[in-house]
Amino acid sequence: MTYYGAKELAASFRTVRKNTLQIAEEIPEQHYGYRPSPGSRTVAQTLVHIALMPRVTEQIHFMEKRTSLEGFDFPGFRNRLVAEEGAPRSKAEILKLLRDEGDKFSALLESATENFLGETIVYPAGFDPPTKSRFEMLLGAKEHEMHHRGQLMTMERMLGIVPHLTRHMEQRMAELQAAKATTGRV
Repeated sequence: MTYYGAKELAASFRTVRKNTLQIAEEIPEQHYGYRPSPGSRTVAQTLVHIALMPRVTEQIHFMEKRTSLEGFDFPGFRNRLVAEEGAPRSKAEILKLLRDEGDKFSALLESATENFLGETIVYPAGFDPPTKSRFEMLLGAKEHEMHHRGQLMTMERMLGIVPHLTRHMEQRMAELQAAKATTGRV
């Protein structure tokens, strides 16, 4: 019995993308060029990177339906995405890209069958582990976005913005403390 399948995978990806979009909306456009250190991505580049990277997963799993990564041109695919990341875009264009690409990818995730998710993908020689399930690889797209979203939340702090997830947690804590003070219990 599977407890976490395509429907749940798609729903969790949508939640992650919703939170990324909220960060993107809350950072003022004048800070989209902010770069926390030399050699790092700007806010805009990070958001575009997040929007575009699921295309690698889409290519491997949904377009080519690969069962082996042997021969996949990772450097070439990455170079095309990096070039696209560098294209100038307004905040509105970046938000649209995040929404459109997120909707497309989550729909693909939702369409996956249990058999498809359970397939084993072979990595090129020398990789450890040598194989992964397709499910684990698809989950990696969400993990990748969460990694970069953490960077964006740090950038928000550096720009003097309290991230929305922190604000929500602080509000819940204040409500619990107020309830405890009123009733003596939570």
